[in-house]
Amino acid sequence: MADQDGPFGIDGARRLHRDLILSLGGFSYELAGGTLVTHERIPVPAFNFVDGARVAVRRQTAFFEKALDHYFQRALRPSFRVDLDTPPHIDRTLRHFGFVPASEPLVFLVAPTSNAPAGPRGIEVVEVQADHAREIAEFWTHDRERDEFARALDVVVNHPNPGERLTPLLARSGTRTAAAALLYRRGAHAEVEAVATLPELRGRGIATALVAGALAAAARDGATTLSVLSATPRLTTRLAPLGFLEAGRLTEYRLPADAQLAIPPPGPPTPPRWRPPRAAARTA
Repeated sequence: MADQDGPFGIDGARRLHRDLILSLGGFSYELAGGTLVTHERIPVPAFNFVDGARVAVRRQTAFFEKALDHYFQRALRPSFRVDLDTPPHIDRTLRHFGFVPASEPLVFLVAPTSNAPAGPRGIEVVEVQADHAREIAEFWTHDRERDEFARALDVVVNHPNPGERLTPLLARSGTRTAAAALLYRRGAHAEVEAVATLPELRGRGIATALVAGALAAAARDGATTLSVLSATPRLTTRLAPLGFLEAGRLTEYRLPADAQLAIPPPGPPTPPRWRPPRAAARTA
């Protein structure tokens, strides 16, 4: 599992995950210490987050001011994804701003595609076209962002950039669609994203079967590795038989649902800090 920076681990998986959001119409803003991933038309934390917050104590004020101003000016509620060994001052600052760490870490898992297993009986994993975009968007989005998400899927599926491919996947049990996911490949590496199962069908191994199908599809498409981002650490045990190993963990800090995005008042008006010259400059 080689990457241009060495073995394909958590850094490569994080970069590939950001690439998917950029391809879906988002953009990133690089700062010293972290990357601000933004999608203004899909205002959910999964598409609007700061990836990393590695800054020194005496440089954190500038970093957090730029990061929070970037999102709050757009009325977006970001999250912060930081390494588990983040210094205590980052934790204190995020809590001061109202961000709360999730009870479970985010886990990146990576597997080689060389030994992709066959899926279990009774579960059919199929690749679908963009005309199913709205159907699969219903697994992950609310009414407010569903149309925009479906349009973004349609663009990337039908008009991928060179070296990338996005494939929607559906898991069917009989005639019923039970789960959905996105398979994104860029270069030699792929990611299965947004694996979701209907609530009434969870606990039956359907999501695991869908990941196994994604592993086989990634192999057919020429990818050498497949990564998955999970908010459920116990998924590590479930996917171990498929060859997935843990590449790394992150702590995600989010704002509570009742947190208010407020910009403090500018204060009383002040005179301009810059004045034009009183006379034109003389020519030599």
